[in-house]
Amino acid sequence: MASVRGGRRGRGRRLNNEINVVPYIDVMLVLLVIFMVTAPMITPGLIELPTVGQASKIEVQPVEVQLDRDGAISVRVREAGAEFQPVDSANLVAELQSMTTPETPVVIAADGRVPYETVMKVMDELRGSGITRLGLLVDQNPEAASEAGTQDAAGNAGAASSQTAPQAGKPAGQR
Repeated sequence: MASVRGGRRGRGRRLNNEINVVPYIDVMLVLLVIFMVTAPMITPGLIELPTVGQASKIEVQPVEVQLDRDGAISVRVREAGAEFQPVDSANLVAELQSMTTPETPVVIAADGRVPYETVMKVMDELRGSGITRLGLLVDQNPEAASEAGTQDAAGNAGAASSQTAPQAGKPAGQR
């Protein structure tokens, strides 16, 4: 009989090592109901955001780097009457650093016939020199660009020397 008693003690109450999550689920469901009931009652606060007309405008003239189809590079600050100054490709970074601060936008206006690798090389050089605001100048009037490459009946290049892209005035990445 001693063995029966000993066996009974072993079958006694065991510790439950699992966490009972039912009370936590009950609390979460009650909180969910409370939030669902109170959410429609809360009125959103009014925030007055400035409109475009109210924002302070700081006019920073971008520096324009022009890449010609024959490989010539010229630079100018886009001001009224500013002329392009020819720059050697080796001195481009030094010239731009003397003309700009890191916050000054620099736009690249490349001729359509310039290889894209050349444009990317110039962009990489400028980014490596610390110029952070860099963009591409695009022609917003594609018909004028197609007419610029045509010749008239006399064989003269009609508008090939005039550039319509600088009139667009905005870098591609900053609209």
